Amino acid sequence: MLATGLFILMAVVYVVMMYLLKNNPQKWMEYVRAFSEAGMVGALADWFAVTALFKYPLGIKIPHTNLITNNKDSLGENLGNFVTTNFLTPDTIRPYIDKLSISEYLNDWLSKDKNQQLIYNECSKIIQRIISNLDDESIAEFLAIKGFELTSEIRLEKLAATSLLYLLEQNEHDRLLNIILPQAQHYVENNRELIYKKVVEKQPILGLIGGKSVTNQLISGITTFLEEIEKNPNHDIRKAVTLKLYQVVEDLNEKDDWQEKFDQIKEEFITKEKLYEYTKDIWLRLKEDMLKKLSDRNATFNQYIKQNIQQMIVSFREDKTMQENIDKYARQYVYKMVLKNSNEVGKIITNTVQKWDGTELSEKMELEVGKDLQYIRINGTLVGGLVGLLIYTLTHLFL
Repeated sequence: MLATGLFILMAVVYVVMMYLLKNNPQKWMEYVRAFSEAGMVGALADWFAVTALFKYPLGIKIPHTNLITNNKDSLGENLGNFVTTNFLTPDTIRPYIDKLSISEYLNDWLSKDKNQQLIYNECSKIIQRIISNLDDESIAEFLAIKGFELTSEIRLEKLAATSLLYLLEQNEHDRLLNIILPQAQHYVENNRELIYKKVVEKQPILGLIGGKSVTNQLISGITTFLEEIEKNPNHDIRKAVTLKLYQVVEDLNEKDDWQEKFDQIKEEFITKEKLYEYTKDIWLRLKEDMLKKLSDRNATFNQYIKQNIQQMIVSFREDKTMQENIDKYARQYVYKMVLKNSNEVGKIITNTVQKWDGTELSEKMELEVGKDLQYIRINGTLVGGLVGLLIYTLTHLFL
């Protein structure tokens, strides 16, 4: 409005001066007329220049006008090249990248309780999601196959021999005898009548010649014998049992018939089908238990996750070497990525500008910078008027 108002003012002054010069001419009027005339020319010229940037003046398609709309594609290309050439160069980006401190940001972020809680919540959710989405059939089948492969490779007779040898070296067989012998004595004493009946069944004649007395003597002899074995750690029976067990260990390691027996046991009881049933049942119970514990905030498993997260945060804060390495790698990565993709950034700018609607772009730019451009018209009016006044003055002074 100000720029257009000045143009109108120059036009009005010019008309008034022309009228006065015809009816009551004065010398000073010529100077005012020259100023207003040149001001109108300057105002119109700069109006044309400003308008030609954004649209066709008066809607007339004059060549080299409506510049932004008509040159939108080249504008985008030049803008992309300008950004790439002047902003995304090693010399321009290095000072900023050298100041990049990811560790400082992480330390600040991790120091806040809400962020620590966020990490814990997200870790818990991720673990729950992973466990929930696992294919139970595939897991069970995988475990069954691996279990079958493992048991196929295991020599059960060797395992049995090693286990038995360990028990012998630890004198576990003596401890077992010490447990069994008192129980055996107790059983014999409490079942005298049953033993008598069994003896009479085998030898009926004993029932006629005092079988109970013979049976009692037999039972007393058995209990005394068992008691001697129990109380004497070097008893011959103990030694015989030990030697026999060592012989079993040797047989397990050397005789093929033991391997055949254990292989037969494996073929009968350890099959893929049975292992699949076992592993599926175990996995489903384990999965249910894990999900239940993950849902309980106070469960030991969740507390373990939380403690590990806190320990990780503390370790990160105290580990200056790790922080320096993180910053170093981050800077190198960003530096390489920026340089590697600098041309892509230029292409993005170019393609983005080229996709814009030319008329809309022109209108937006006019709204952003139009007010400032109006001062060109104002200055054109005033400067044009002053130049016109100067030319007129010099002309009349020297010509």
